[in-house]
Amino acid sequence: MTTVRIWFTKTGEASYISLLDLQRVMQRSLKRSALPVWYTMGFNPHIYMTFASPLPLGQESLVESVDVKTAQDPVDLETWQQALSKVMPLGIQVTKVARPAHKAEEIKFARYRVVLPAGAKTSLEDYNQRESAVVMKKTKRGQKAIELKEYLPKVAYEEQDGQLKIELLLPAGEGTNLNPSLWLTFLQDNCGLNITEASVLRTHLLLENMQDFS
Repeated sequence: MTTVRIWFTKTGEASYISLLDLQRVMQRSLKRSALPVWYTMGFNPHIYMTFASPLPLGQESLVESVDVKTAQDPVDLETWQQALSKVMPLGIQVTKVARPAHKAEEIKFARYRVVLPAGAKTSLEDYNQRESAVVMKKTKRGQKAIELKEYLPKVAYEEQDGQLKIELLLPAGEGTNLNPSLWLTFLQDNCGLNITEASVLRTHLLLENMQDFS
């Protein structure tokens, strides 16, 4: 079996597709594409799929990926991309189909672009002046206290066209995995931010050496 990694964007309304629904979307799209993907064995065969570092609802991404398997050898990657591009729903665009260079377990960081209204400057300055910013994160074992200042001691921003644009680098992957939603929730609960006005876009998944996951 050969593993094929499908890279795609998830923007606009597609950002509100849950992981479970995204799995269904990909199952249907792969079936419609008629590509020779491999199905699991057993009573209820389905297409083998593995998503790397899925996002919460409402967050957009330029770097989503799903791994599938095929018995095809060699794999015509360009044909795969063309076939999938024809059947994807609005908001999901296939950007690349490639053989994996890294395992998902190697992901260590993610870059995000957060956009806030200009009025959020007061909330950001409040956060930057604080010595501590503790949030509770849900884990498989319950609640865990996270000190955001260990990862985001101060947050720089750029004001453009009435908006504040922020670049965040956060740990990701199977070890420590922090999402901008934790930081935004802290700003809402403690610094007066209305997080309904925030937008989050993931732009990169990175390895430990800060090279792009591929």
